[in-house]
Amino acid sequence: MKKTIYRAALIAMMASLFIINVNLAASEMDDRIESTAKESYVFKTYLQGDDIDIASKDGAVTLTGTVAEETRKTLAQETVASLPGVISVDNKLEVKGEALPVYSDAWLIAKVKSTLFFHRNVSAAKTEVLAKDGIITLRGETASEAHKDLATEYAKDVEGVRDVKNEMTVVTAATKPDEKLKAKKMDAQVKPGEKTMGQKMGDVVDDTTGYIDDASITAMVKTTLMYHRSTSAINTTVKTNEGVVSLGGKAANAAEKDLATKLVSDVYGVKSVVNNMEIETAKAATK
Repeated sequence: MKKTIYRAALIAMMASLFIINVNLAASEMDDRIESTAKESYVFKTYLQGDDIDIASKDGAVTLTGTVAEETRKTLAQETVASLPGVISVDNKLEVKGEALPVYSDAWLIAKVKSTLFFHRNVSAAKTEVLAKDGIITLRGETASEAHKDLATEYAKDVEGVRDVKNEMTVVTAATKPDEKLKAKKMDAQVKPGEKTMGQKMGDVVDDTTGYIDDASITAMVKTTLMYHRSTSAINTTVKTNEGVVSLGGKAANAAEKDLATKLVSDVYGVKSVVNNMEIETAKAATK
C-alpha cells in the first residue's frame, strides 16, 4: 500500500515538474518571439515610428496598436509570421486616419512608394513621387540610367497607373557640387495640381548596409510581390535562410516566374534566389 502511494506521489511530482518545464519553455519562447520581432530590421527601420504592441501566447501572436499606413500593417504581420516558433498572427493593428480612395492620386502615390522602397537599386529615400490624374512623376536623384529605367518600370507596374514621367537626375561621382545643388532645388518644386507624399515609409530608409535578418527579408519579399501588379496574384511561398530566398508555388508562365526572380533579387538583404515555382502552362501540357 505504501509503495503504491509512494509511486503515485512520484508520478504526480514528475508530471508537475514536466508541466512546469513545458510552461517555462513556452514562456521563454514567447519572450524570444516578442524581443526578436522588436529587434528585427523591419521593426527597427520601417516601423520605428509606429505604436505596435506584440504579445505572444504559446506561439500565437497578437498585434495591437496603430500604424501610419496599410503597408506597415501588412509588413508587421509578415515579419512576425516569419519568426521561428510563431504559429499564428492575429493582426489587430489600426491604420491612422481615413482610408485613401482606391485609384486616387494619393492612393497611387502610396502604392508607388510601397513598390519602390524595398528595392536596393531604386532609392525610395531619394525619390519624390507625385501624381496627377493617374500619371506618376518621379523626381530626385539616381545613381545611373539603368536605375532610373528600373524606377520607371517598377512604377508602371502599379495597378491604376496610366503613365510615368521620370524626371530623376542621374548623379555620379563626376557630377559637380553646384549641379547637384541645382538638381535638388528642381526636385523641390511641385507643379500645380500635383499631389506629393510627406514622411512615409520609403522616406525613412537610406542606409541599408547593415545585417538584415531572415524574417525581415521574407516579409519584404512577400510585400514586394504583393504590391507589383504583375506578381500580386501569384500564389507564392517564400522561405529565407541566411539571405538565400527560396520561392515556391505556381506561376502562369515562364515570364511571370522570371519576373518574380528579378524582383526578389533586387530586395534588400537578398543574397540569391532559388526559384522552384511551377509553371502552370507547362504542367498542363504534361497531362
